[in-house]
Amino acid sequence: MTTSIVRYLGDLRSSSMHLQSGTEILNDAPIDNHGKGEAFSPTDMVANSLATCMLTIMAIKAIDLELELKGTTAEVTKIMVADPRRISEIHITFQMNLVEDKKISTILERSALTCPVYYSLHPDVKKVITFNWK
Repeated sequence: MTTSIVRYLGDLRSSSMHLQSGTEILNDAPIDNHGKGEAFSPTDMVANSLATCMLTIMAIKAIDLELELKGTTAEVTKIMVADPRRISEIHITFQMNLVEDKKISTILERSALTCPVYYSLHPDVKKVITFNWK
């Protein structure tokens, strides 16, 4: 089953339509690669996908633990290199909305590191993940 339709709009911009929901995401080439940088770049989306995937996996585990992660945030930083142009590092800092409990924090942090995007990224992409608990 097709997940999405991507349409090139011109001026280094594309539109991605999620078929199940009808949600649209715009992508632009970044300023440092001939674009306007007015929307997420494709590599921004990769880094962002890692954060959202990790947060989703933690939220699923939190439901099992009868906890609520609503309000938790993730700050995402993507570092690019040349030759070939690629993502070299993704830094994610989670601001957890829960008071740290060693057992719970260990379970949630380990769960986050099992997300499919984490495993799908090339091993050469350095992943620096930080969890800040209340």
